[in-house]
Amino acid sequence: MSLANLGPSGFQPGAWRWLVERVWRLEHAFERSRAAAKPEDDTRIRIFFVMAFFGVCFVVLGVGATIAALITDPGRGAGYLASTEGARGDLVDRDGRLLAVDLTHYALYVDPKEVWDKDEARRALGKALPDVPAKRLDKVVFGDHRTFVVGGLTPEQKEAIFNLGLPGISFEEQGRRIYPLGATAAHLVGFVDSGGKGLAGAERALDKPIRKAAGGGGPTVLSIDVRVQAALEDEVRKAALEFQPKGAVGVVTNVHTGEILGLASYPDFDANKAGTASDEQRLNRAAAAVYEMGSTFKAFTVAIGLDTGVATPTSTFDAREPFKLGYRTIHDFHAKHKILTLIEVFQYSSNIGTAKLAEAIGGPRLSQYFGKLGLTQPAKIELAESASPLTPKVWNDDAVASTSFGHGINVSPLALTRAMGALLNGGTLTPLTILKMAPGVRPEGARAVTEETSAEMLKIMRANVVPGLGGSGGKADVPGLSVGGKTGTGEKYDPSIRGYNHQRQVSSFAAVFPTAGPVDADRYFVLILLDEPHGSVGSHGQSTGGWVAAPAAGRVIARIAPFLGVQRRHEIMTVSNASNSDPGAGL
Repeated sequence: MSLANLGPSGFQPGAWRWLVERVWRLEHAFERSRAAAKPEDDTRIRIFFVMAFFGVCFVVLGVGATIAALITDPGRGAGYLASTEGARGDLVDRDGRLLAVDLTHYALYVDPKEVWDKDEARRALGKALPDVPAKRLDKVVFGDHRTFVVGGLTPEQKEAIFNLGLPGISFEEQGRRIYPLGATAAHLVGFVDSGGKGLAGAERALDKPIRKAAGGGGPTVLSIDVRVQAALEDEVRKAALEFQPKGAVGVVTNVHTGEILGLASYPDFDANKAGTASDEQRLNRAAAAVYEMGSTFKAFTVAIGLDTGVATPTSTFDAREPFKLGYRTIHDFHAKHKILTLIEVFQYSSNIGTAKLAEAIGGPRLSQYFGKLGLTQPAKIELAESASPLTPKVWNDDAVASTSFGHGINVSPLALTRAMGALLNGGTLTPLTILKMAPGVRPEGARAVTEETSAEMLKIMRANVVPGLGGSGGKADVPGLSVGGKTGTGEKYDPSIRGYNHQRQVSSFAAVFPTAGPVDADRYFVLILLDEPHGSVGSHGQSTGGWVAAPAAGRVIARIAPFLGVQRRHEIMTVSNASNSDPGAGL
């Protein structure tokens, strides 16, 4: 068999014969050199051959590297350009303001075997790293092997330590998640662990897309507006400092899109130092806590009464005497001792009138509507913290009476926010979202109430805030912005007394603006909630929703309206069947 027939499969016979001939010629050249007793020619030829071989290999490798760099898709194959493990893409607000970013930091190591003067090195490191415990530095410098000292050093800190000129000092790069705004929006943005895994907030809820974005997919755009967020947090903090509650919540949403424009939970924490914060600080009270909301639930009961045809705005309810339903005898906090229209029941926050309305609606229909409003399930939102509600096991007369004015049912502030959105956006239950929606997009939601009921609720809620009309929400009014709303004061159940404690309350105000215009007009919802507030000099010792939450809601609305493009307009308000007496600040 000849060499010409031994070519590799797939190789062209002509090319193979050419290569074999060249090899034979080279070998004959070697033989001729030996036969002629000229070994130097044999050596030169062999050196030339070796150089030619390595030259060809170098050219092949160079061409391959060029193709890989310029042509090959880095996302395929071995993925040499893939993102570092734990890397995450940026988080920004709806206008592109930075909320979270990965930055290179450095870990400091010391190898004591390379340290010349250990006492001097110890003094220099102690001065440069005052936050590192002295015992740790002693162990590192006077130890016997290379040891990690501290991580998370900024480039500036690394440079300062490097410039000390200490032998035995070395650094290793490490990725670190940075939150430029610190505590601002910390509960919504969340935080990650040391390995880059999302543990809370958007960082946890959107963990996969944020990780994927690290490969160059662009930032993840959240729904919040930093300007709205800052104003909301500021007013919630001011209210908390004045009334000293256990905790406080603020939420701002677009009722048509379900976008969270601002979310505040007090006390807060610095997302850059989440590991040092307490559980109370890290708790997202807007999503993960549930409360008996009190009289804000009367908005739902009134809307259900209207939607089922059980009542109209002019329907009357006798509130002259306490009302007994089931095992409960129901009283009014600010008793009027008179027959009230449905609008007056809402304005005066009458427990008696609301319970009588709920009795007429009936348990089956009331519970069905609560389900349609999303109040019997966790708030639909990307946040993993969204808590499940506590609802009655049996919808008997006692449950009907209690839930009609916000007792006997515990929901999260976000669940209340979503349900309120359905009353105010034309009647559809829209999911909440922490992601920015495309301009002009309004997601479809299940029908909860009719458009006519929604339009009527906007009028009723506005009448409750107009000063001088007897409503409980007058302290939330902002001239020219057509604010509507409902106060809420839910007494908290106290196991020690096996009943509701009048001194422990959840006080809130659920606001909407502007109420003017058609149901599909741009509209925003604001919720302020304080858990167990205490009366102040400014509130004359009162701690109800109308005194502690409504004023804060009004201030938030006044501050954020310009950011949302809501213009102040002159308004002429005429509301029939509304009383001019007792503006109050009730429940």
